[in-house]
Amino acid sequence: MNYFSSNFKLGILGGGQLGKMLLAETRKFDIQTYVLDPSDEPPCKMASNKFVQGSLTDFETVYNFGKQVDVLTFEIELVNIEALEKLESEGIKVYPSPKTLKLIQNKGIQKQFYIENEIPTSGFKRFNSLENLKSEICNLKTPIVWKCTEFGYDGNGVKIVKSIEDLNNLPNVECIAEEMIAFKNELAVIVVRNLNGDVKNYPVVEMEFHPEANQVEYVICPARIDEKVAQKAIEIALKVSKKFNHIGLLAVEMFQTQDDQILVNEVAPRPHNSGHHTIEASYTSQFENHLRAILNLPLGNCDSKVAGIMVNLVGEEGFSGSVIYENIEKILAIDGVTPHIYGKRETRPFRKMGHVTIVNEDMIKARKIAEEVKNSIRVIS
Repeated sequence: MNYFSSNFKLGILGGGQLGKMLLAETRKFDIQTYVLDPSDEPPCKMASNKFVQGSLTDFETVYNFGKQVDVLTFEIELVNIEALEKLESEGIKVYPSPKTLKLIQNKGIQKQFYIENEIPTSGFKRFNSLENLKSEICNLKTPIVWKCTEFGYDGNGVKIVKSIEDLNNLPNVECIAEEMIAFKNELAVIVVRNLNGDVKNYPVVEMEFHPEANQVEYVICPARIDEKVAQKAIEIALKVSKKFNHIGLLAVEMFQTQDDQILVNEVAPRPHNSGHHTIEASYTSQFENHLRAILNLPLGNCDSKVAGIMVNLVGEEGFSGSVIYENIEKILAIDGVTPHIYGKRETRPFRKMGHVTIVNEDMIKARKIAEEVKNSIRVIS
C-alpha cells in the first residue's frame, strides 16, 4: 500500500496531546489522518485532515468512524473494544489489536496476565467492588495500593491505603489491591514491534513522580542505574512485549526494588509520557516509530543522540480557567530547552498542559537545567 501523498487514511482514536505529537510525524510523511475525540476543540483538531467529535466508548460512533479509514490506532486505551473487533473482522487493520487491548485495558486482567506468563510483578488481589475490598481489608497487609481496574489515568484511580478510612469517598467499582513496593526507582522501557516481527527498544528511563498527584514530574534518560539493572529491565520489557505480541509501541513501567529486582507495574500500548524526550534526544522519536510499526515500515534507530530530561507542565494548584504559561520566555532563552504546548485552552490543578525537553551531553548539567525549568515556568490562569 502507498501510504505517502495518497488516498490512504490513518484513523486515530483520541485527540489529546499524544495524538497531536503523532500527527507531527504523519504531516512529515504527508499521510491523511482522521481523528475521533469527544471534545469539540481537542489538541489534535488543528493538525488532522478530518476531525470527528464523538464518544470513544460508544460502539456505533467508533464503528462508523473506523469504517472511513484503512488503518486504525489509538492514543488512549479507553475505547470500545467490541467496535474494534467488528472493524477488524471486516478487514480494517487495527493496531494494537483488540486482542492485545483486551489484556491491557482492565488492570486486573493485566496483572493476572503477568502471573500466568511468569512476568515478575507485585502481589495483588482483585475485588469486584470497593465494598468487597472493605469487607476484606482487615485480612490484607497494609499499606496497599488501591487501583480501579478501568478508566484510571494520570494518577486518577490510584490511592495509597493505610486503613479502611482511606477507602472512604472512592468509587464503588471493580478494583485491585496491590502490595506496596519499597522501590529504589521507577523505570520504564518502550518497546516497538512491527508486523514483520522486527523489535527494538529505547534505553531505560528513570521517572520521578509528584508525591501528591502521582504524576511523572521528570523523565531522565539514560536512567541513573547500574548497567546490569538496566539490562535486566530491558530483558523483562522485551519478554512482556513478546507475550503481548503487540504491534506498535508498548511502554513497560517497572519498579527497581531495594535488592535490584525488577517488577512490572503496568503497560501502555501506545506512545507514552515516558518517551516524550525522544522527540529531541533520540534518532527516531517514539511517535515516528509507532507510525512505522503500525504501517509495517522499517523501524527507526531507538538510540539516544544525547542525554535527555523531560519536565511535565501541569496546572498549578489553585488555578482554573484560561491558561497562561508564565515565564515561558525565560526558559526559551536556555540552550537545549524545547517546550511543547499541548493546546488545551483551560487549565486546572495537575492537568497535563505541556512538557519541556532538556538535552545536554552532560547529564548532571541537564538535570540542573531541568530543575531551573521546573522552578521557572508556571501554568496558571
